[in-house]
Amino acid sequence: MGKGSATRQQIVKEALQLFSVKGYFNTSIHDLLSATGITKGGLYGHFKSKEDVWYAVYDEAVRIWRKIVFKGIREIRDPLERIQKTVEQDMQDYLGSDTFEGGCFFLNSLVELSGQSSAMASHILKGFVAFSRLIRSWLQEAESMGILRWGIDHKETASFIVIALNGAAALYGSSRDAAIWQQTIHQIGAYVDQLREPGQPKNCNEP
Repeated sequence: MGKGSATRQQIVKEALQLFSVKGYFNTSIHDLLSATGITKGGLYGHFKSKEDVWYAVYDEAVRIWRKIVFKGIREIRDPLERIQKTVEQDMQDYLGSDTFEGGCFFLNSLVELSGQSSAMASHILKGFVAFSRLIRSWLQEAESMGILRWGIDHKETASFIVIALNGAAALYGSSRDAAIWQQTIHQIGAYVDQLREPGQPKNCNEP
């Protein structure tokens, strides 16, 4: 890794923690310079603006989130178990382990930026929509395998799960009560079990 790339990565790393804890608007350029130890010219040599830094930070946060939440998911053949494992890792390993000091970076950013920056808020919402579509695709896969109960609305079900996860993240962010994410794992897990076609085995991971 070259010196320029290392400096850019350091800026993104420090900015991620600052934006997570203080928020985007409460983080000043001076804060970024103090945290990274670089000059204003050095910062603008890598980024055009603070908003440009935020987009790089968002991409890094997504990379970290994906690495945690989708760990081992490809090896799970049963799409309903895949959903349950994703929920578990999102709640326990991402949210519950306080990956970002300020809580869920995506939810916090969306709350802060809504009404302030439509472009940045829309960027976050696209991520939530993509996550919902992924869950929807897994439900469609479960239906094609004959393990999903008849009549399940894939889109509504996927949206419900994503909304429930965000609700848990909001509550946990304000209380830091581990029971919130623990109960969410249990409740969504039970909900997904109810989506399974009666008589179908729960574990379909055998080839």
